[in-house]
Amino acid sequence: MRPISFKRHRSPPDVIRYSVWLYFRFTLSFRDVAELLAHRGIEVNYETIRCWTIKFGPAIAANLKRKRPPPMGG
Repeated sequence: MRPISFKRHRSPPDVIRYSVWLYFRFTLSFRDVAELLAHRGIEVNYETIRCWTIKFGPAIAANLKRKRPPPMGG
């Protein structure tokens, strides 16, 4: 699988990854994620977070699943 390209985006890749991770990991709303980022001093519109989840969400999820250890069968 190819690495995710964040070219032509104003925000740093770490902010994008963290936003998408927050949204999917804790089932937050886009506005909740924007508020959590604002508490950290990062101003991002909730619509931008929505676009990031649509564009980068499937690729980030696939990378996380690939890195997850296999379940222990019993």
